[in-house]
Amino acid sequence: MRNIGSAIALLIFICLSVSDLSAATSYEATVKFSIENMTCATCPISVRKAMERVDGVKDVDVNFETKMATVVYNANLTSASDIGSASSDVGFPATELTEE
Repeated sequence: MRNIGSAIALLIFICLSVSDLSAATSYEATVKFSIENMTCATCPISVRKAMERVDGVKDVDVNFETKMATVVYNANLTSASDIGSASSDVGFPATELTEE
């Protein structure tokens, strides 16, 4: 029984180490989009849900008044282009804003 306990402890250690390694190598980025066609207060919900379905997206904030979305994502898993396309595909064209 002692060998089984040691094996389980080793397996847990390896899993935690791999988890820490993948977290350390993820690259978190933030992008802002101008969103078109939002005409009512429920439109941002559609935009947010579409963007959240993209693998690697961590957080989406859509502001109806400013017609903008701010997205935090793992750049190792997706791109700003993919996130913008998700919004455009549901009828709300998203244009990436660049900082000047």
